[in-house]
Amino acid sequence: MGTKSEILFQRARKIIPGGVNSPVRAGKAVGMDPPFIARAEGCFLWDADGNQYVDYVGSWGPMILGHSHPDVVQAIGDQIKNGTSYGAPTALEVELAELIIDMVPSMEMVRMVNSGTEAAMSAVRLARGYTGREMIIKFEGCYHGHADSLLVSAGSGVATLGIPGSPGVPKDLAQKTLSLSFNNMDEVRRAFEQYGSQTAAVIVEPIPGNMGVVLPNTEFLSMLRRITKDYGSLLIFDEVITGFRVSAGGAQELFGIMPDLTCLGKIIGGGLPVGAYGGRKDIMERVAPDGDIYQAGTLSGNPLAMAAGLATLKILQKGMIYPELEKRGRALFSGLEDAARSSGLKVVVNRVGTMGSMFFTDKAVTDFASAKKSHTGMFRAYYAEMLNRGIYLAPSAFEASFISIAHDEEVIQKTIESARESFRSLKGKVY
Repeated sequence: MGTKSEILFQRARKIIPGGVNSPVRAGKAVGMDPPFIARAEGCFLWDADGNQYVDYVGSWGPMILGHSHPDVVQAIGDQIKNGTSYGAPTALEVELAELIIDMVPSMEMVRMVNSGTEAAMSAVRLARGYTGREMIIKFEGCYHGHADSLLVSAGSGVATLGIPGSPGVPKDLAQKTLSLSFNNMDEVRRAFEQYGSQTAAVIVEPIPGNMGVVLPNTEFLSMLRRITKDYGSLLIFDEVITGFRVSAGGAQELFGIMPDLTCLGKIIGGGLPVGAYGGRKDIMERVAPDGDIYQAGTLSGNPLAMAAGLATLKILQKGMIYPELEKRGRALFSGLEDAARSSGLKVVVNRVGTMGSMFFTDKAVTDFASAKKSHTGMFRAYYAEMLNRGIYLAPSAFEASFISIAHDEEVIQKTIESARESFRSLKGKVY
């Protein structure tokens, strides 16, 4: 008969492509079918069969306060009594926009959208419209959603024009996107020497989280800021993941670098569907209806998402939880690293604050090429061992783990001990 999760997955695969509404959830990368989640509270999930897990996915980043935080739940409940969507302006979206602008150093104006993909594609369109140029530079392994312009794989050589990273992406459009190696300043310089006058913007995750967590060379980010100014291009920080997670003002506050445009999502909706893009006023004033660059959305500024986001950011704005989050992040990821090494396994742990990744390799992971050299077979076995011990990780070697303020010391120590047991089971086996 199968478990409830297995039965649900069989039903889903008949009517939903791959049985899931976002590909990585299917668990193909770890060779396992996914548990179907029934509820969540704090740092815990329960699946359809009643199994409890410590959650290190956190809805892929938004749940920095933990699941079902009482302030967020109350804010949603209070709003839902007044309706779920209006398609009209509300006070909530004004309040949230004011709070975002107050917290994010580079933002002077902001436009709400419905997802990180929508934020990134809107920022790219705005950059092209504002500069009158068409070329975009991105970095291999940095994910900016599934818009056609940004689904491009890296070509061979330094400044090779992009090829489509997915069927359905027009070749002509892909060739307007250049994909370079993250942290490689020489590639960026040579690309600008060749294409600088045609380049509308550089878009980058200041701390990549979609090839696993990769730490930036801060001089690399500073160089991106300088070279885009020199060539009259815009610098776009995709802070959908890092915004309000690595600090109250995101990675740009952490590193002291001011982009022209910033993409946000995840945390600003408190777990509800949301996105936003914003930046310098002279650029944002080109967006319709004030300007000539069009972007719209029926559910943009949805009152439920605005209420949840406002409740979340009000807590984060105080800044009081960040030192404790840093302490817990350090305890977890250093504990995992120690547990692996004490078991004789070679790992590299990359962490910033409450987001981190463990790669099964003995070489530094500084870009997508080095991330791909990690032992994915070992990760698959590790994932299965941890899941069996009630620890829910992202089902991919190239995704970040996230912790929340709800992950207390007891939970972190349980996780480290579960990892230690898992590493012992892995040692000496061939994958």
